[in-house]
Parts: sequence; C-alpha cells; structure tokens
Amino acid sequence: MRFLLSLSILSILIFSLSCKTTTENQTQVSSSVQQEKEESQEKPQSIVVPVASLGDVSETRKKILQNSLEDELKEYFSIISQERFEEAQEKAFEQLDYEECTEDQCIMMIQEMLQVENVFHLEVIGEGSDTQLSLSWRTLDEKKKETDICSGCGTIELSGIVMGLVGRLVGVEEKVVDKPVAVETPKVVPKVVQEPVVQKIENDKTKGLFVSVGYSGTILTSSDGTTWTPRTSGTSNRLLGVTYGNGTFVTVGDSGTILTSPDGTSWTSRSGTSYKLQKVTYGNGLFVTVGYPSGSILTSSDGTTWTPRTSGTSNRLMGVTYENELFVTVGHQGTILTSSDGTSWTQRNSGTSNRLYGVTYGNELFVTVGHQGTILTSSDGTSWTQRSFGTGYNLYGVTYGNGTFVMVGQSGTIFTSSDGTSWTERTSGTSRFLYGVTYGNGTFVTFGGSGIILTSSDGNSWTKRTSGTSNHLYDVYSQ
Repeated sequence: MRFLLSLSILSILIFSLSCKTTTENQTQVSSSVQQEKEESQEKPQSIVVPVASLGDVSETRKKILQNSLEDELKEYFSIISQERFEEAQEKAFEQLDYEECTEDQCIMMIQEMLQVENVFHLEVIGEGSDTQLSLSWRTLDEKKKETDICSGCGTIELSGIVMGLVGRLVGVEEKVVDKPVAVETPKVVPKVVQEPVVQKIENDKTKGLFVSVGYSGTILTSSDGTTWTPRTSGTSNRLLGVTYGNGTFVTVGDSGTILTSPDGTSWTSRSGTSYKLQKVTYGNGLFVTVGYPSGSILTSSDGTTWTPRTSGTSNRLMGVTYENELFVTVGHQGTILTSSDGTSWTQRNSGTSNRLYGVTYGNELFVTVGHQGTILTSSDGTSWTQRSFGTGYNLYGVTYGNGTFVMVGQSGTIFTSSDGTSWTERTSGTSRFLYGVTYGNGTFVTFGGSGIILTSSDGNSWTKRTSGTSNHLYDVYSQ
C-alpha cells in the first residue's frame, strides 16, 4: 500500500513538473514570437527590384537568385511586397512616359511614392561559363554598388555570392566576421501610390499662420515656418492642397476629401465629390478646387457646399491660382485653362504637351512649371512663352515673394529668378523631392518627401527645419 501511495505521489509530481515545463516552453515561444515581431517592426523598409539579366541567364536561375537576395536582406530590412512595387511602378509609368522611366528617374519616383528609403537591384550577366553579379543599393541620398564575377559557378554558388554582396553593402563581409552586422538606416513609413503634386500661392504674404498638409491626413501649423505643431484632421486620406479665404482655411485631397477650419487648428469634414482633388485656391469671393478624372473643377462660396463645373478637358488638372482678376489652372498634356469667374473656363494654347504641375503670379507675370524642367510665362494668362532652362528634373511648385520667384522639384531642386525668365540654381542640402513652395511672414517655406521642410529669408540660402513627421507634405499656405 505504501509503495502504491508513493508511486501515485511520484506520478503527480512528474505530471506537475511536465505541465510547468510545457507552460514555460509555451511562454518562451510566445515571448520569442513577440520579440521577432517587435524586431521586424523596427527594421527599415526596402524595395527589391526584380532581377535584371543579360546573356545566358535562365528564368529559373533569376528566380532562385531573387529569392536568395530577399532572404538575405530580411536580416536587415522589411521587404515591400512585389504587388505594392508593381502598383507604384505602373503609377510612375503614368507620370513618366515609358521611355522616360529610366532607372534613376523611375526608381526615385517609386521611392517617393512608397516612402521607402532603400532600394536593392541585382543585375546578372552571363556569357558561356562566366557570370557577373552586380548588386546596387540606392537610398534617397546616395547609391552604392558591389560586383563579383565567377567562372563555372552553378546557381547555388551564385546564391552564395549574392549573400556576400549583401554583406559587403549593408553589413560586414562574411569573410571578416561569422555573422553580418546590420547598419542602422533611417526608419521610414510605407506609403500608398502617389502622383507628384504641387503647391500654389496667390500673392506675397507678410504675416499670418502657415498651414501644411500631407499624407495620411497630416496637418501642421506654424507661426514662423520654423516650429511646427501637428493638428487632428479626422481623416487618413492624403491631403494635397490647402488655401485660405473668407475667414476659412480649406484643404482638399484623395477620394473627394474636403475639410474646413476657421483657425487651422479645428477641422470639419465637408462632402464634395469622390474625385481626387489636387489643389484649391480662393479669389473673387469663390473657392475653386481642381483634380481628376476628367478635368474636375468644383467651386464654393463658403467651402461647405460645392458645385461641379465644366472644364472642357479630360486631362488631369494639377495646380490652380487666382491673381490679376483671373483664375488659372494647369495640368497634363500642357493643359492651361483660364476663367474670370471660376464657372466658365477657356482653354489656352501652352505650346507644350508636357505636364504642368504648379502655377503662380508675381511681378505682373504668371509662371507655370512642370515636367522635365518646363517653364512657361504669360503677362495675361492667355498667351504663353516657353523659357529655355538647363535642367531635366521635374519642377513641382513655384511661388513669388519678396521680389523673387522660387521654384522647386525633383531631388531637392531649387531655382530662383527676379523676372521669371533667367533662373539661378540654389543649394537645398537635400535630395528629397520638394513638392511645393510658398512665401509668407517674410519667409519662403518649401516642403516634400518624408516630412522635409526648408526655410529661407531670401530664396538663396536654405535651412532644414524639424517638422515632427515622416509623412510626405504636399502643400502649405500662409494666411
């Protein structure tokens, strides 16, 4: 009997110990999964462009090398899905004609669209038994490349070379240490597909509040362009344009989003349309917003109730301004429309088929800028003259203030002019896309990718400011 009792007690102890061990193991597994999840969330994001090849390289080999590359990069980065990359690529093809979508132009635009700092691209060249592998790593600020060549190598051996190339680019080469060490890179925020957008300014402004809008409903305000405060918009849609008139701020964006505010701080959602609204302006007692599809134009006297107008074009409208008693809107295919009342619109001959993104007025001159360095000027908004210019970069925004035109664009481009005809390049200190520029309170403010904000008192020397956001900023207005 004592033997049976002892055996029973021993069984219970063994069972209890087993349960405790199992529970501890489950807890450890759960903790490990959570840790891996947290580590994954901390990794910067990266695009991996499909492998390019030349010569004797089979599709099967390309696929295996692509998988090897992605598996190795997962040690350091969170990889953007191929679906998101292809969506952004298609959008880039819409904005840059296919033959213009070179690696440099197209990849930089895709980076901006997805708000991803890092891009990797593997190129494989095969001839006979020789294979060359070149891996490039592009950020918004620089591009690095590592190359290796192998004679008589099979696919498995080439996969090992790919791993070594990754180690040499982003970590420590495997022959130096057993385990590559990741280099810290700036954390970025994923982004939906986007089209380059621009900013509008009606007139010189010497005082008032700056209001900037951007990705995921971002709204920031500032009294001086230097210190910025985030505001609650109540929407996660992109906000692409903002203006002020009749005691009201109005911002517009994706999916027909329209918000109004009396002070730039508290915002109310208004119902307008399902169209994508690119920009908005105020003049002659009327708010006018433009966008697409089908050359969308809506008007409102109070920012609350909106009426669609007939534009007479099916092209996308990207920018709009009011000055000199005239509304002027510009867009794709060199579209320029003018209106004295915002209701009836007349198409003008721009003399170009390039996309036009931004338009402003100053020094008795309208100036519009656009694709591949396009600049047009007009004294009346009706007859336009194309100006010669020495840049192939896209120009997204233009403004006038303090006797100076300032235009901004791709890869941190900034140019200034006193007359709208002769332009001087300025150093921005950034390679990020600048989507627009404004003038107010004695200060030029330009803004763009990943929350970049720069300020200048004269348009020549620029200082980087802290925006407090990594979201793209698409427009700014000063009251």
